[in-house]
Amino acid sequence: MTVHPGAWWLWALGLAAVAARTTNPLLLGLVAVVAGYVVMRCRTAAPWAAAYGMFLKLGLIVIAIRVLFHVLIGGTSGPTELFALPEVPLPDWTGDIRLGGPVSAEGLAHAVYQGLQLAVLLGCVGAANALANPKRLLKTLPAALYEVSVAVVVALTVAPQLAVAARDVRRARQLRGDPARGRRAVRTLLVPVLEDALDRALTLAAAMDSRGYGRTAGLPARTRLLTSALVVGGLLGLCVGAYGLLDASAPAVVGLPMLVAGALLAVAGLRLGARRVRRTMYRPDRWSVPAGLIAASGVAAIAVTVVAEVMGTVLVPQTVPLVWPELPLLPAVGVLVALAPIALRRPEVPA
Repeated sequence: MTVHPGAWWLWALGLAAVAARTTNPLLLGLVAVVAGYVVMRCRTAAPWAAAYGMFLKLGLIVIAIRVLFHVLIGGTSGPTELFALPEVPLPDWTGDIRLGGPVSAEGLAHAVYQGLQLAVLLGCVGAANALANPKRLLKTLPAALYEVSVAVVVALTVAPQLAVAARDVRRARQLRGDPARGRRAVRTLLVPVLEDALDRALTLAAAMDSRGYGRTAGLPARTRLLTSALVVGGLLGLCVGAYGLLDASAPAVVGLPMLVAGALLAVAGLRLGARRVRRTMYRPDRWSVPAGLIAASGVAAIAVTVVAEVMGTVLVPQTVPLVWPELPLLPAVGVLVALAPIALRRPEVPA
């Protein structure tokens, strides 16, 4: 069974939205476990499926950097001092910024919570990258964005083409008994690798040209200008609305209303812009019932979390004084709903 790649992104973005609204380490850990378990059970053997481990390593680096910055520069402080570093005096205009000085348990916990939040966000994005076929996702873009999709497809194929060319040239040299290593090997590999990659790029360009890429319907300039304005305005509205939903302190008008208005403008612009592109799609991806349920499970996670927050559930635990956080029940149930892809998806053959 083939799952629409957009379903995986909606599922992952729902979990990422939950992580963006809380610094509770227990709830963040639950989000990370759910995302990781779904990736382990549902990913294929495709090359992009290995991206999840890279995102996890990047998340650990983010936590370490956040803690290091707190130790060196300071931030939240508390009465429980763990250790003290030699402090460098700074001018008064620097405010609360310091170099060195005492490090408290409260401030360290606050830094770990924030670093963990960023790490889980990266893990959710990595889960989407590991589960969704990027080429199939680009095929589902609206016709108005076909130039962008073409550019991204070409960009995505550059690195794999170079890697394949380098591997083939290296094997050919080994069969000829060439023992070159180091800088000399790089010099001898450079020309044939670039030549092979250029040949592959020309072949791809010829294939795209034979399929009609680059041909438009010839709409007037006024229509093209209106299309650009609608799309840009819609994207700005989506960005502002997403910020309002992720930031609990933002005004209510910045959240859902701006998100809906931006979506309407973007859809109108894309529908209008699609008129200037005439193309067909081979084996288009359809939204099946399992794909819709997978996307709905991610949306349900953030919806339940927002409802719990409105009902008074504390999603940001206090660190001054430092207390052990408790796992909020209702948001935890919403996150566990995101395990639905395990029961809805069957292994598929990578495209």
